[in-house]
Amino acid sequence: MSSTNVVGILGGMGPAAGADFVRLFVQACAQQLRARGEAVRDQSFPEHWLAQVPVPDRTDALASPEQGAHQPLEPMLQALGRLAALGSRAVAIACNTAHAWHASLQERFPQVELLHMARETAQHLARQGATGVALMATEGTYRVRLYEQALAEAGLGCHIPLPDERQAITRGIFDGVKAGNMLLAEQCFSEVALRLAERHGPVSIIMGCTEVPLGLQGSAAVAGLDLVDPAQVLAAALARRAYGARQPH
Repeated sequence: MSSTNVVGILGGMGPAAGADFVRLFVQACAQQLRARGEAVRDQSFPEHWLAQVPVPDRTDALASPEQGAHQPLEPMLQALGRLAALGSRAVAIACNTAHAWHASLQERFPQVELLHMARETAQHLARQGATGVALMATEGTYRVRLYEQALAEAGLGCHIPLPDERQAITRGIFDGVKAGNMLLAEQCFSEVALRLAERHGPVSIIMGCTEVPLGLQGSAAVAGLDLVDPAQVLAAALARRAYGARQPH
């Protein structure tokens, strides 16, 4: 049996995305085991902890940067502290926009490797030989240029949706997935994805909010598009950490 590291998942933003991230992580662990020629059995999976904590809306906090109860850093710090106390060697944040506070979280817990979703995704796309990239994300993620910076570091540019398309993404996130209206979510997300592909050609479309893949799962309308799920990329990176491997560069 492989020796494994304890890892953690900081979720709750929203809860469905955190729960789905565990599914992605378990799948990634199974792939790791198969790649290592080991049997996929209960005892081979690493110890992993999910902290599902109520966290104030990240986009609202970035729009109103003054101090207050609407800021998410403190609850995220408390949750990360619990994961660290449970022995987590590496932690993944199951929310794209929350990575705006990545540096502050990492500074407070230097003993934990806090993975960075946008950097992992940018490096993944660079290794895959991507040439064109477009981004579907929250307004908060656009505001802090989370993916644009990570992609630039990897030598890649990034196409951003038009204002009305960004409004449609926001509607799909909040009135769709977070409200349980998956039909509305699929309509909003697929329309934007198709318009991005029509305007920019065969680009890799980053689903840069954990609600977007939930709304596009199984959508026939976008079956031919190259959709990239950062949560899946991050889950694979966390699985590598759990089995003792480092991220390839």
